[in-house]
Amino acid sequence: MSRKNSPAHFRKLRGTGLAALATAGLMLVTACSGSSNGGSADGPVTLRMTIWSGNAEHLKLLNSIAADYRKTHPEVQSIKFDVLPSDNYITTLTTQIAGGKAPDLAWIQQDSASDFVASGALAPVNDDSDVLPSAKKLWQKDGKLYAYPFSTSPFGVFVNTDLLKKADQPTPEELIKQGKWTWDEVARIGSAVNAKTGKAGMVIRDFEYKQWPLLVTVWDGWGAQPWSADGKTCTFDQPAMTGAMTYLHDAIFKDKALPVPGTTADFFAGDAAMTVTQISRSSLLSDKFTWDFVPLPAGVNGSYGVIGQAGLGVLARGKHVKEATDFLTFLSDKENSAKLGRYFPQARTSQLTVGTLTASNPQLTPKQLDVVIDGIENGQISPSHTNTAEIVEAVRSALDPLWKTDANVQQVLKGVCTALKPQLEK
Repeated sequence: MSRKNSPAHFRKLRGTGLAALATAGLMLVTACSGSSNGGSADGPVTLRMTIWSGNAEHLKLLNSIAADYRKTHPEVQSIKFDVLPSDNYITTLTTQIAGGKAPDLAWIQQDSASDFVASGALAPVNDDSDVLPSAKKLWQKDGKLYAYPFSTSPFGVFVNTDLLKKADQPTPEELIKQGKWTWDEVARIGSAVNAKTGKAGMVIRDFEYKQWPLLVTVWDGWGAQPWSADGKTCTFDQPAMTGAMTYLHDAIFKDKALPVPGTTADFFAGDAAMTVTQISRSSLLSDKFTWDFVPLPAGVNGSYGVIGQAGLGVLARGKHVKEATDFLTFLSDKENSAKLGRYFPQARTSQLTVGTLTASNPQLTPKQLDVVIDGIENGQISPSHTNTAEIVEAVRSALDPLWKTDANVQQVLKGVCTALKPQLEK
């Protein structure tokens, strides 16, 4: 699927105006949440669900499930899947909510989960014991579930084995067998690929020196976090993050293992040997080259896993909360979640088997599916915080000086904490 259609991508939240708009929209929801009708209106019901994927196959599947639901629920006249532009998805959604035009259901990315759950924007939804407790944690408050984690997608590394062979470099699979699949090896291999072929060695897909939250796939290998567990203290300037960012800076500017700022390299077009992304991107693969999918490289503390997640919630200010909740229960039951699993990995105990996943992901080998299963079961969900839009923009601006050859990593990261401190204290 395209970058805009990825369920695990991070939206490009730009500017303080956008941040203020998102915050204002959610504050208004909180103030008005007590007046939600919480039930159905007289006459036929029409449901609207906002999504950020315009992928034809995704829409075909969703419309098929909706059609099945309506066969036994004639009171629901129609179910519309409203595709909002991914770059300003949250802005548009919060504007609709604040303007009294909230959809009945909405996809919500993990980085906005805290805002939506804490604000009262979402109505409680039915829980399901088949879903892993770890996958539900981000969407829970006071013992209630406020969104179904419909996509729990682990990050891994896609590999162009043909390009590695051309550069006379070992494959990650070979290094895994030797216990040598590490970030240090990524830098060495990436540098060799660039020197011999002119192609990029490693690409952190969608990062593009703007989407800094995606660097969690690297810094987790150093045990680093952007803020403390209680979300009140910036930790960008701590030794673990300094080590991770120093590695990244050296890999870019000294080793030439990653493309420098301003350079694009699309792994799926054959322009890079490796890319960190989610398994859902396998739909972009073609027969241009031989490929593999392997776990993230080991960091200084050994192996680790990172998960990108999205939830599907019912809006408390929607017109048909009762019907929307019932449709969500149908959409997320075992049968339909298995269908969704073709594009959006499901964190369900009953579906985390190679046999089950093979049915919906035939292009992946059992070994590659084991990477997915292990990632879902053991990976850590990327950090979330309230005031997401403001935080994303503050850190992005403060990190800009890091993406220069002569950057002082420690000094830049201290500047990040200076910029982030007011946001975390809100």
